[in-house]
Amino acid sequence: MEKLQTILNWIPPLLEGAVVTISLTLLSVIAGLIGSLFLALGKMSKNKALNRASSAYVFFFRGTPLLMQLYFIYYGLPQIAPWLTINNRFIAAFIAFGLNSAAYCAEIIRAAIQSIDKGQFEAARALGMTYGQTMRLIIIPQSFRRLIPPVGNEFIMVLKDASLVSIIALSDITKITRSISSSTGSALVYIPAMILYLIITGIFTLVFNKLEKKYSVYE
Repeated sequence: MEKLQTILNWIPPLLEGAVVTISLTLLSVIAGLIGSLFLALGKMSKNKALNRASSAYVFFFRGTPLLMQLYFIYYGLPQIAPWLTINNRFIAAFIAFGLNSAAYCAEIIRAAIQSIDKGQFEAARALGMTYGQTMRLIIIPQSFRRLIPPVGNEFIMVLKDASLVSIIALSDITKITRSISSSTGSALVYIPAMILYLIITGIFTLVFNKLEKKYSVYE
């Protein structure tokens, strides 16, 4: 009973960490999706400079570890120029995760756009629509339905990768778990922490599965 009571006492601080983890994940993926749309269009652009810049961005953020990107943004930028210092740990983590998510989502969006039948491009152009109008009114709205499964996977990956923010002492689930373990000398705190991660992951997996069944083109 004593151990059970001890574990129950750990729940409130772990839930506070869960709020940070979920908030960071939601904001990062939303920002990543917004940025990725421009990156995807840039990679598909016939403008060489825009195409190369977008491709270089995606290559860099997909080709380097998220942990190093987080370290660099929080610890490295201040050494380049003091005015680049980001004192707020949550904002620093949000920037790192948002930039990283944008690179991964860019490939998701590009694949979704290119999966639309080319005949629809030709039909829209035959009706006198510009390239921008075709993308905005015809292609992109249809591609949204195809994004649900891969974006759901990206969301879950970011949710689990959010544990990396403990290295900059942001009080997410992992940081609070480690703090409790250090102060109490007990590793049992990892049990409710892992269960909490499973619950959060399970809830969002269920949400995306529901959305996929309702809106996805995949049967």
